Amino acid sequence: MASRSLREPPVSNTDSDTGDEGVRGTCDDASLCKRFAVSVGYWHDPYIQHFVRLSKERKAPEINRGYFARVHGVNQLLKAFLKKTECNCQVINLGAGMDTTFWILKDENLLPKKYFEVDFPMIVTRKLYNIKAKSSLSKPIQELHPEESFLLDGHVLDSNRFAIVGADLRDLHSLEEKLKKCNMNTQLPTLLIAECVLVYMTPEQSASLIKWAANTFETAMFINYEQVNMDDKFGQIMVENLRRRQCDLAGVETCKSLDSQKQRLLSNGWEKASAVDMMELYSSLPRAEVSRY
Repeated sequence: MASRSLREPPVSNTDSDTGDEGVRGTCDDASLCKRFAVSVGYWHDPYIQHFVRLSKERKAPEINRGYFARVHGVNQLLKAFLKKTECNCQVINLGAGMDTTFWILKDENLLPKKYFEVDFPMIVTRKLYNIKAKSSLSKPIQELHPEESFLLDGHVLDSNRFAIVGADLRDLHSLEEKLKKCNMNTQLPTLLIAECVLVYMTPEQSASLIKWAANTFETAMFINYEQVNMDDKFGQIMVENLRRRQCDLAGVETCKSLDSQKQRLLSNGWEKASAVDMMELYSSLPRAEVSRY
């Protein structure tokens, strides 16, 4: 997590690159795990069912608890930011996948001025198809849009309070252009969220994205949920398992420790950075919640 009160040359990669297929597959893995955890009561999310079918395969309690802690931790920081800014802000979820936060925040009357999502165009196309097909997803967007209809076309959804953009995070010029077309406001306090995203980029590519975020917005905070201690045995097994699925952790060298994670932010334009591991986060969760599982 980092906070701070321009642009690097674009890297030419396309969504069709074979190396990206494995990365896109991790979207399905995470969505299936969240869907299962929700189905057995770890947290409430009435919208994920519209994006992900319930897997017949049961997930281990350790996986459910890990996702519960992840969701709870990110939501805690998100809501603190919204409270601090009194929702006079914008949120940009980088590599959002099938995330449902926009709909949940709307239900809780906690929406920022505008909520943005970015992901590979192929993933965005799938998400937009589901939004089109399900009135329980499209109706909340329409309710916040003063005109009769909002833009929903190809790799883009743009409405008054919500935008979904198909873009490659390695091509910063194109990313910024697409976000600005959807009325991204660099003067508004901005929260950027990246959950297991930067690790799939080379250290140089993720550094450029982090620096772009630090320099583009007048006031910003960056939440990065990502691996640490990747030099240990468990980390090595994870790397090998993903490699067998043609999914390379291109940025694994920046995931050595909490200190290395903080340093990458501080060396790329952010004024402050703090980090906690999941054991510390889990121990800070409300005991009443933890005891349910």
